[in-house]
Amino acid sequence: MKTEKKEETAVVIDILPMGYMGDQRPVYKREPVILAIGVDQFKLLELVPKAGADIQIYDRVYIGDAEREKIERVKRRMSYTDLTATAKLELPFVVEKIVRENESRFVDFFNKSLPITPKFHMLHLLPGIGKKLMWEIIEQREKKPFESFADISARIRSIPHPERMIISRILREIEDPDEKYHVFTLK
Repeated sequence: MKTEKKEETAVVIDILPMGYMGDQRPVYKREPVILAIGVDQFKLLELVPKAGADIQIYDRVYIGDAEREKIERVKRRMSYTDLTATAKLELPFVVEKIVRENESRFVDFFNKSLPITPKFHMLHLLPGIGKKLMWEIIEQREKKPFESFADISARIRSIPHPERMIISRILREIEDPDEKYHVFTLK
């Protein structure tokens, strides 16, 4: 499981230049808000942009401790239910983008996943993987570690799109607050 650490980079999933619609404060007291998802731990974040910063949906923004170019501050961590409708619509596309850009990190999951209990393996957390498929993955990775999503699909015919399994699992961990196991996200 992952350890708690700060996100360094996030991807923008919604921009609210005048803050939230339901905000009852006068317009001059509202601040712009950016909704984003962290690249490393998939944390949902509310950010405040620097004045005049040009930020678009899908932009990667630095939010680490060093000097930030476009972000004033990280306001808070959010839950899925706090997201706007636009952010919820964009989320699957952004998660897919992050998974594809960090392919080796997620291929490593197939190579290094371990049993959780004597009868339950981390691979079972991916949608569509039962005992038979789990053993096929383990046998193949013991022969030679997987090198890419294409390598996984070529060697295990019943998994044509391993990246979709990863994306689906990440979205489930983000969307379901009662999810017991968090492999890619923090609870």
